[in-house]
Amino acid sequence: MKKKYKCVITMGCPAGIGPEIILKAAAAAKIIFNETIIFGDTTVLEFYNKKYKLNLAFNLLDTPTSNNLAADKLNIFDFQNCPIDKLQIAKVSKLAGKAAIDYIAAAVDYALNKKFNAIVTAPINKDSINQAGCNFPGHTELLAYLTNTKNIGMMLVGDYLRVLLVTTHTAISNVPKLINTAKILEIIKLADNSLKNDFAIKSPKIAVLSLNPHNGENGLFGDEEIKIIAPAIAQAQKLKINVNGPFAPDTLFPKVKNNFDCVICMYHDQGLIPLKLISFGSAVNVTLGLPIVRASVDHGTAYDIVGKNLAHCGSLIQALNLAKQIAIARYQNSKYKS
Repeated sequence: MKKKYKCVITMGCPAGIGPEIILKAAAAAKIIFNETIIFGDTTVLEFYNKKYKLNLAFNLLDTPTSNNLAADKLNIFDFQNCPIDKLQIAKVSKLAGKAAIDYIAAAVDYALNKKFNAIVTAPINKDSINQAGCNFPGHTELLAYLTNTKNIGMMLVGDYLRVLLVTTHTAISNVPKLINTAKILEIIKLADNSLKNDFAIKSPKIAVLSLNPHNGENGLFGDEEIKIIAPAIAQAQKLKINVNGPFAPDTLFPKVKNNFDCVICMYHDQGLIPLKLISFGSAVNVTLGLPIVRASVDHGTAYDIVGKNLAHCGSLIQALNLAKQIAIARYQNSKYKS
């Protein structure tokens, strides 16, 4: 890249494992200090730094866009809005929710203004952000709002599997009402564009799953495949997108490797169960369609293990690596186009 790569990590919910996994990744020398800034609260980070005897040195920044990043210290822009003495560890709270929202909103603002090349987010707690007045079901929808993006996609990237969801955080009973041909077509287009521009795959191959068992058995178990999904695939094929389906999930997933670059799934668990079976603890969540690069861990705040030294930083490390890869790919692609 022409300019030095810069990434911001948002600390996520201060009451969750976000602060721990950031520090563990730093202690394992898996965070490149002079290209990374943490948006968070220093007192919370210092609490875990001492608790786990990590002996990390902190570099507190006066401005979040400082060019004077330390090469041997964790660079932190301290929000000072969630002091450790007021924080309830592993508890849902308005204080923790407000802090998490502040980190994200600030990171998005600076990324939109080209101050950072990528955002990597630690997990947030949906109850806490709702208590703080943020009525979104998660990061993905909040990021769409903050960036004024209409069409977005939630992609999970694992070892050899990428899954992209048509519906995300909603009740299973809502899924049939939320899928339609236009929405599936848009998701297919997002997948094709991302695979080319973010993952540098010149001729991506995309699979689309059915909603019902056995592909609906010609309408016996449901007709969404015939009336909704197949027409979206046909329209995408007319746009010269290499997409096929609908496929029954139970027969498609065993033969994805080396055959498809992305699998489009109708609902959350349809994609995340197989993905986590092969890449649990190391998968990455990527938001497609945004004007900024955003990657995240594949897990939640894990209140049940906060402060027990059980949290693993593998997914965060992979998210950092993938965010940089995508940022470079987008830069190279824009350079090529210009």
